[in-house]
Amino acid sequence: MQQPPQIIRDWRGLPDALRGAAVALGNFDGVHLGHAHVLRAVHAARPGARLAVLTFEPHPRELFRPDDPAFRLTLSAERAAALAALGVQIVYEMPFDRAFSLLSAEAFVEEVLHQGLGTAHLACGPDFAFGHRRGGDINYLATRAEALGIGLTVVPPLADAQGPISSTRIRRLLQDGYPERAAAELGRPWAVRGPVTHGEKRGRTIGFSTANVPLGRHLEPARGVYAVRVTLPDGAAVPGVANIGRRPTVNEGTESRVEAHLFDWDGDLYGQEVAVALHAFLRAERKFDSFADLRTQIVADADQARAMLATLDPAGPPST
Repeated sequence: MQQPPQIIRDWRGLPDALRGAAVALGNFDGVHLGHAHVLRAVHAARPGARLAVLTFEPHPRELFRPDDPAFRLTLSAERAAALAALGVQIVYEMPFDRAFSLLSAEAFVEEVLHQGLGTAHLACGPDFAFGHRRGGDINYLATRAEALGIGLTVVPPLADAQGPISSTRIRRLLQDGYPERAAAELGRPWAVRGPVTHGEKRGRTIGFSTANVPLGRHLEPARGVYAVRVTLPDGAAVPGVANIGRRPTVNEGTESRVEAHLFDWDGDLYGQEVAVALHAFLRAERKFDSFADLRTQIVADADQARAMLATLDPAGPPST
């Protein structure tokens, strides 16, 4: 299993072991192929330095536009896991609060990147902006980094026939019901990671108990039924079928959530953190006339999900 990166939430008073890294800058929401492209560039520039990311929590948009719908592709834990898989050893996760947002561009470079982190080399995209009111741009960063003896690589966006790969584009794919296409741009299936909470336990009454995971600050993808794999706390990945939505058949209010039924698995996951990865969209959410009709459809959904997941993994689902 990949070693998790060290998560550092303050730039002040760091020991030498946590300074002098090659640092990629950005929000890294989703940790997609474009982000991996930036990480390869900064590592190539300073292969002997520890590989690090400087990012923010919460996402700046969550501070400045708190009434916007939830939009995150990855929260802190999922982002760290994805970065670890790309070889990142340190995540400088700066708490993005009102005080941090007031740091000038000059203070960000001088106090955070230079004095605090002792950065050896930086990499970012050409549109990276920073400091109070986004007062620092790539030209300013280049000038100040050179003066301070910090290397800088400006990495052009990674693009395909549709244009630059971006978090915005991946969000749109998920909202339109194309998790496979989103996975191709992420480099892995998109997952909702969170604690399993108590539901109404109606699934048990029709033979399909579920692990319920609130979407919380995650983006809400297309509502409907998905073939999924659920990564458990012990690292096991269990195939299953999940509904994402508001459960119109039982009139369960206005908050969407993930309800995942794990195939051939039985256990207690309440309070534990799992990651539900979406592999394929099976159908849109809809209201049924009765629980009997709902159960019939769930059986069909489960059969379709099993067959689809087996084609993705010819060896079949993992033993549990």
